[in-house]
Amino acid sequence: MTTTRTRVAIIGAGPSGLLLGALLHKAGIEHVIIDRQSPDYVLGRIRAGILEQVTVDLLHEAGVGHGVDSDGNVHRSIELVFKNTRHPIDVTGLTKGKVVTAYGQTELTRDLMKHRSQLGLPTVYEAAEVQLHDFDSTHPEVTYSKDGVSHSLQCDFIAGCDGFHGVARASVPLGAITEYEKVYPFAWLGVLADVPPVSSHAIVYANSKRGFALCSMRSMTRSRYYVQCPSSDKVEDWNDRRFWDEIRTRLDPELAERMQTGPSIEKSMTPLRSFVAEPMRFGHLFLAGDAAHIVPPTGAKGLNLAAGDVKYLSSALIEHYQDKSDAGIDTYSQRALSRIWRAERFSWWLTTLMHRFPESGAFGQRMQEAELDYLVHSQALSTSLAENYVGLPLDFG
Repeated sequence: MTTTRTRVAIIGAGPSGLLLGALLHKAGIEHVIIDRQSPDYVLGRIRAGILEQVTVDLLHEAGVGHGVDSDGNVHRSIELVFKNTRHPIDVTGLTKGKVVTAYGQTELTRDLMKHRSQLGLPTVYEAAEVQLHDFDSTHPEVTYSKDGVSHSLQCDFIAGCDGFHGVARASVPLGAITEYEKVYPFAWLGVLADVPPVSSHAIVYANSKRGFALCSMRSMTRSRYYVQCPSSDKVEDWNDRRFWDEIRTRLDPELAERMQTGPSIEKSMTPLRSFVAEPMRFGHLFLAGDAAHIVPPTGAKGLNLAAGDVKYLSSALIEHYQDKSDAGIDTYSQRALSRIWRAERFSWWLTTLMHRFPESGAFGQRMQEAELDYLVHSQALSTSLAENYVGLPLDFG
């Protein structure tokens, strides 16, 4: 077995792990990233890409903001469709100038990978049998095998950025962690297509008697659309024609007429769940991103919450090494969870408001429509929606 040493072992080479690595490198903190998948597999994960200003600022802080600056599309409003009528919400006006930016997670991950490669920073892909040891002591260790050779990576801290099904959270003793979960009785069918977005300046959220629909974009020539469907549906149940016919029925007539269709280049089924694991620190092991929490995609918070975790964690580690203080480490879990639960609340509320629930019936539909009508005519409630949509500040509350 070969043995090496670093300061921070980062498990997971997705956006959160790569972003944490970029911030630690900038602060001169030695680290290694380990992932069980290949780079192509990591880049092949199709995810949404609506970035809060906090996330964009963090990318610039890490030195990887050029891509989102050159190719991101700034959105200043969202549009709510219900009862066949579209209502704009002036997000920027209601939040004193804040915006969100559409930039695909694949492109963001590619930017982070390229940045890391250009700097020659150590990343181990296709690592097998990854295991975490002794993270409740001051001498944690990560073991793995690569190309048939066993390796031991000794470190000061382990950052678990390896997602919901990763080894990091699974390594925590059951009695040390509490998990909260809500599974929703439906899924999203998502289609990526090389067609102009039906709205070039706003994300469209539609509530209809047939279910929820969302119209988003990757660029001015590539769109990402979703429809709510039963959890039992399979991708194979939906050919392109059925998808385009269905999403049109859930939009207002003008948008339905405007929508351009084309062959899908990617199609996926996404189950919806809310999930939080508490706490997010276990001795010298920290959880971040999807390893600690999942939100329904309705509020576009998943990647942004991960970025917030990374900001808190990177600041805590920098403070530990540069200022010889553990104040940030000791409060990491509390600070991160405070922001996470607020985002969980918003995502749950928006999901509940926009989707058709099987048990709610006609009464539930009318109640949703009444609340949406109140929302679009109430500056107070519209402001609350806008504030949460653009992202609450890292130091909120």
